[in-house]
This record gives sequence, structure tokens and C-alpha cells, in this order.
Amino acid sequence: MLKKLGIKGRVLLLTLLPTTLMALVLGGYFTWMQQSDLQSQLMQRGEMITEQLAPLVAPAMGRKDNELLERIATQFLEQTDVRAVTFLAPDRTLLAHAGPTMLNQAPLGNGSQLLRRSGNDATRYLLPVFGKHRNLAGDLIPDEADRLLGWVELELSHNGMLLRGYRSLFASLLLIGGGLVGAALLALRMGRTINRPLSQIKQAVAQLKDGHLETRLPPLGSQELDELASGINRMAGTLQNAQEELQNSVDQATEDVRQNLETIEIQNIELDLARKEALEASRIKSEFLANMSHEIRTPLNGILGFTHLLQKSELTPRQLDYLGTIEKSADSLLGIINEILDFSKIEAGKLVLDHIPFNLRDLLQDTLNILAPAAHAKELELVSLVYRDTPLSLVGDPLRLKQILTNLVSNAIKFTREGTIVARAMLEEEHEDSVQLRISIQDTGIGLSNQDVRALFQAFSQADNSLSRQPGGTGLGLVISKRLIEQMGGEIGVDSTPGEGSEFWISLSLPKARDDAEDLPGPPLLGHRVAVLENHELARQALQHQLEDCGLVVTPFNTLESLANGVTGAHQTDQAIGLAVLGITSNDMPPERLNQHIWDLEHLGCRVLVLCPTTELTLFHLSVPNPHSQLQSKPACTRKLRRALSDMVNPRQQRSDPGEPVSSRAPKVLCVDDNPANLLLVQTLLEDMGAKVLAVESGYAAVKAVQNETFDLVLMDVQMPGMDGRQSTETIRQWESERHCTPLPIVALTAHAMANEKRALLQSGMDDYLTKPISERQLAQVVLKWTGLALRNLGPERSSESNNGNDLQVLDHEEGLRLAAGKADLAADMLAMLLASLEADREAIRVAREANDQNALIERVHRLHGATRYCGVPQLRAACQRSETLLKQQDAKAPGALEELERAINRLAAHARINA
Repeated sequence: MLKKLGIKGRVLLLTLLPTTLMALVLGGYFTWMQQSDLQSQLMQRGEMITEQLAPLVAPAMGRKDNELLERIATQFLEQTDVRAVTFLAPDRTLLAHAGPTMLNQAPLGNGSQLLRRSGNDATRYLLPVFGKHRNLAGDLIPDEADRLLGWVELELSHNGMLLRGYRSLFASLLLIGGGLVGAALLALRMGRTINRPLSQIKQAVAQLKDGHLETRLPPLGSQELDELASGINRMAGTLQNAQEELQNSVDQATEDVRQNLETIEIQNIELDLARKEALEASRIKSEFLANMSHEIRTPLNGILGFTHLLQKSELTPRQLDYLGTIEKSADSLLGIINEILDFSKIEAGKLVLDHIPFNLRDLLQDTLNILAPAAHAKELELVSLVYRDTPLSLVGDPLRLKQILTNLVSNAIKFTREGTIVARAMLEEEHEDSVQLRISIQDTGIGLSNQDVRALFQAFSQADNSLSRQPGGTGLGLVISKRLIEQMGGEIGVDSTPGEGSEFWISLSLPKARDDAEDLPGPPLLGHRVAVLENHELARQALQHQLEDCGLVVTPFNTLESLANGVTGAHQTDQAIGLAVLGITSNDMPPERLNQHIWDLEHLGCRVLVLCPTTELTLFHLSVPNPHSQLQSKPACTRKLRRALSDMVNPRQQRSDPGEPVSSRAPKVLCVDDNPANLLLVQTLLEDMGAKVLAVESGYAAVKAVQNETFDLVLMDVQMPGMDGRQSTETIRQWESERHCTPLPIVALTAHAMANEKRALLQSGMDDYLTKPISERQLAQVVLKWTGLALRNLGPERSSESNNGNDLQVLDHEEGLRLAAGKADLAADMLAMLLASLEADREAIRVAREANDQNALIERVHRLHGATRYCGVPQLRAACQRSETLLKQQDAKAPGALEELERAINRLAAHARINA
């Protein structure tokens, strides 16, 4: 505030502030002293009047002359400041009173001294009157000097004292005000003598600023100000000379510019024409990409679809391998097309981001689960770490964020030969309604040099362009990721050291969403104890955090043997471990050994969940009693982990899916597509899943079919000759509106991927859309969503309960040879040992059943099951697995499974006798 004051204000402040403070301090002090003196004088005067009254009233009190007392009291009221007078008898009864009622309470005490009590408005005195006071009046009575004759009460008003004090205060204020006014006038005069020259300097500078360089300052009457004026005058002269020189230069430059003006105008016209041509080229490119998207995706849809259909037919292993190669190549081509189209949309500024709630942990884990097979094929470890203080429920575009993470993780897998890939999500900064996140992908790959990092986020460039690089990719993935992150308001970067690995990171601010109730520890798992086995340190840490987030008490172990000992020891105490999660690979634990350890743990009441690489799921499938609920792939998904462990703690009763449709009839679907291959593919997929399908090849035929027949759903191709999908939909909607019909669900089949396509389809009257290529799962989900009718899979299926021996071979020599590592002698020996023990096993199982010895029965079936693992006896192995599983679950179907097991033993024995 002091900086905003001018010189005049500062002079006034410097003059008035000390004067005011001094005047207030001295005036206040002397006023207070005078008020104190007035109050002291009033108190002394009251005491004096009271003491004068005592000898005057003593004779009257002695004679009890109340009349005289009344006169005395009335006379004393005429004294200044005396408000009331009262005379009391020795027992404090009233003898005489003059004046109004006293304001203060009577002073306390019975002594011989003067008593006093003061209030805000008055002071009350009380003095005892003795016989000795009569001596003072000349009316002495012998031996009565100490006799109490009565009391004198006197009350003095403070009004006079306060009035005198206010007069004194008013006089002081007048003197102080007068002094301040005089000081202010003096300060104003002094400020004016300083401010006037400064105003002249200010006006002169303003005129110089406006261009009046001929302005000069006169003498200002002070040495310092005259020196300042002289300097300003010299500066004005210099500026005037410089302006003249500058004007000459400007005139010359203006002449030069005038000569080149026509050339510049011609160039502007040429640039405007070039801009229009560029805009037209961009529009043509966008249309070309849209059409190329349809033209490429349409045949690609047929390739992928019929590849899936062909894979379901009976083919040789080599043919299946060829089909797998075709499918991978088509998927790779589709990925390249998507990258090019995404890049085109971003370049055109037409990419629209969604803002929907999503779960950060689920998104990260889903990304790793999708890419896990590629990582596990190279024996890499994938780890997901979401720090506990990181909010999980956020709002954003999960599809694009997943696209970015998929690109970063797939790059890490591509350029990492061995080691670990870790995906971390952590909180950088948290606000009331938003969070700042940092998500990083760290690998132990080849790393990047500084030159590679600089070229990394450029379009159509790759870190490794040598002939020995791994093939694949267009060089657009990181560019698209960078553009997407920037459009989301974040940033992306990389920290890398050649030969040691890289860490790609993104920093992004996202709004918070409502917390997901499923992320909170639920009652089924809260407080339960779980044993964890995982040799990889980071993977064990991540798994331990996931289990603790589920509400479990975690105990880690280094080996399976120590885990079994720990569970055994805890089983003998009140801290029993009821769950175990085993993260293993075939290198750590052969599948045949794992089955025995699981059986031992479950006999101690410890249910086991096995986590293994995706590439080894088939190896461990037969080693787990119930692979559907006890076997999961790495890296573990928290929701799947919680669900599986909850089912182990509290097994759920088999019940129908709540989402299962009430109606079980086959849905009737109209398929519209001008491409015969695509039309045949969709028709075949739907009919294989049990739908009734009518296929037409044009929009006109589709409108006619809707008008003539009743359908549950229409699958409408968008780009068709003549009447396209949008026009057909609008015609159908108009026809429905005229007849007040219930709108028929229409789902678009489109190969377009340009911006605003979805919005245009929905505005034309369509209810949903599917992007080609189309899978069976997408079709089934769309049909169920819009019709409420479920498609069934009519293809050959094998459930664990349908393997009753009719669809498996009794004896498979090729499988036996494969299990014996290609050694025919070993395979023959293993089969001979199994056949030799069959009779004894069958008899032991029969005895255990008759004795109703459940433990012995499970042990014997388990032993036989283990023996079948090394021989090519698929039918007997399946019967053993089903029997063992049902026995451990104490299922009512166990007796039937044991009967089937006995028949499988008989069939194998008979088959062996025939071949012998």
C-alpha cells in the first residue's frame, strides 16, 4: 500500500503519523491521569462528608430525635454530588432518609471503620456512630464512648465527575485536532513545493512519449531537480536527432517496399491457390482412406471368418498350421491398417475421445493378459504393479489408453530377449476430483541410444532399421501413442540405457469416478490365510499385494516343500492356512509332481490355485483336479483371483446365469451385404450357432424383406451400391413410423474406421454397429443384447462330464510314445507296468467302496490317475480324473463316475488281451 502513495501522500504521512501518535499518547495519558485524580477527589470528599455527619447526628441518635435526623439528611443533600443520605439504628433499622433509593448494595462488615462499595454510577459509604462522637458535639455522656448509637449511610453520584472528565477530554481532543490541522497544512505546503516540479517533469516526459521531441523543461528552483531537467532536455535532443535519421531510413525503406509490393501480392495469390489445393488433397485423402478401409476390410473379413470356420472342420495338423499362419498374417495386416487409419484421423484432427468410467487396474491387467502369450513364448515374466494409494475408478477413454499401453508393452516384448517386463501405475498428485497418474512400462531389453530416442516418436521411423531387425510394424505405433496422450492432456517419454533396457512412461491427469464396490475386500475372503509360492521376486510382490487387497493374510514361501511344511505346521494350530496360490512354470515343477503336491495340500484342508504361463496351460491342465476353477494364467487378474478364491472358500451352488434369456427359441436374423463372401460368412456363423437366417444382397431387398416378414434383428452392411445401409435404415424407420410398429433392432456391419462414423450411423436410425472383421463372440453378444435370445453353439463340444469313454481312445500308442519322450521301449514298459497293476487297483477300489473308506478310495484312484499320466490311455485317464474330482468334492455323481472308471479298466484290460 505504501508503494502506491505519491510524494505528496508520503510527505503527509511522514508529518501526520508521528504527530498523531504523539498527541494521542500524551492526550490519553493526561486524560487518564486527570480522570484518576477526579475519582480520587470524589472518594476523599465522600469520606470527609460521612465523617462530618457522624458527630452532627450523634446527639440526635442518642436522644432518638428522628425529626432532627430528617432535617440533617435533607440539608446534606444540597452538597455537591450527594445523592442520598440515610440514618440507621444500631440494629440497621431506618431512622431517617433523604434522596432516592440507593443504587449500590450496602457495604459488608460490622467493624468500627468506614465501609465503602462503589458501582458504575455511584459510591455508597457506611460509618458506625459511637458515643465518642457525642463528645465532639459537646454532649458527652460518661462511660458511653464505645456504645454504638447507629449508622450513617451516604451515596455519592459519579455523574459530576464523569461530566468534568468528558469536558477535559473534549478540550484535549480540540487541542489535538487543531495541532493536526496545522501540521497537515504545513505538510501540504511542503508537498506542493515538491510535487509541482515533478508534475512539470511528468508532463514533459508524456509529451516526449507522444512524439513532441521539441519539448524542453525550464529551471525548477532546486539544484537536484535542475540537474534532472537538464538530463531530460539532453535526452530529448538526442531522440529528436535519432528520429530525423530514422525518418530518412523509413522513407528509403518504404520506397524499396513499394517497388516489391506487386511481387509479394503475386506470391500471396499463389500461396492461397496452393492452400486450397492442399485442403482439397486432404479431403480426397480422407475419402480415399475411408473407401480403402471398406475395400480392404471387406475381403479381410471373409479371410478371417472362413479361416475360423475351416479350423472347426476335420483337418490334418499341417493344414491347421497353415490356417494358423493365414490367421496371424491377416490379423497383422488388420493391425497395420488400423494404425494407418488412426494416424490419418489424428493428422486430420477428427479423432474424438470418450469420457466414460473405467477401472485402471483392470485395464492394465487386461492389456498384459492379451499380450501374455507373446511374452511367455519368449519365457519373459510379465508383472503388473498398481500402487495402493492410486485411485482405480477414473473417467477417460479406456479404449485409447489400452491401445497406448498395448503398443508400449508389445514393443517391450518385441525388443526383450530375456528377463522381465514390469507395468507400474502410481499416483503423482491427487486433487479433490482428479488425479495425476504415471504409468510406466519397464523392460530388460536391448535399450536405446540418444539418437534412437530422438527419432523414436517420428512418423514411419523405427529404432532399429537394420536388415537384422525383427520384422513387423509400420513405425506409427509410438507416434499414435504420443498424439493420443497429448490429446488427452498428458505427456509421454522414455528413459533408456543401451544394453540395459528401457522405461517408457506416460503422465496423465484424469477425473475421478465413483469407487467400484468390487475393489473393496469382501466378507468371503476377509481374514483368511493364504500361502503364496512364486520364485520371481517382483511377481511375488505383485501377487502378495493383490491377495492382501482381497483381504487375505499372506504368508510367502520359497519352495513347494517349505510351503507344504508350513501348511502342515499351521494345520496343527489355530492359525490354519486354508488357501494356497502357486505361481509355477514347467521348469520349476513338472506337471506330474504338481498333482501329488496338490493332493497332499488338499488333504490338509488347503485349497490350491495354480498360476502358470499361458503357453503351459495345457501341460498343467491334467495336473489340477478342477482346471476350470483352480488353474489360471499369469499374470494374475485381481478380479479373477478374488472370484476363484471366494468360490474355494464358499463354493456356490450351480445355478443358471441371471443373464440367460427367458425365451429359448432360435432368433430370426436378416443379413444384408453386397459382398457374397461376407454374406455367406455371417450366415454360416449364425446358422452354426442356431439362428434362423435370411440373407439378401441389397438395400432394396432388405426393405422388402422387413415389410413382408418378421425378424428379431437386422445386420445391415453400410456401403452398398444403389440403396446403401443408411438409406435402407431410414426407409425402414419411416415405414415403421407410418404403421406405428415397434422399431426393429438394426445393427450396422461396417468396415469404416474414420471419425464420426459411429455418430452418423446412429443418427440414421441404426441401434448399434459392428466393425469388420466379425467374430462369433461379437455376433452372439449383439444378438443377445438386442433380442434377448441366446445363440447356442452347435459345434462339437467336450465337457468334463461328457467324456464317458465313448469319444476317447482306449489305447493311443502315439500319445504313449510322446509321453515317453519318443522312446518306444520306455513306452512299452510303462504300459506293461500299468496293465500289470490294473487288477490290483480295481480290487482295491472295490474294497474301499464296500468299506465306505473315502480317504482310501481317493488315494487309490489318485494313484491310478498318476500312473495313467505316463501312458497313452486317454479314456482311463479321463475316467480317473473325473472320479477323483467328484470324490474330493463329495459330489453325488461320484458313484456313477466310479462305475464308469471300472468299465474303463475292463475295456483297457480286454483291449490289451486282444492285442496280446
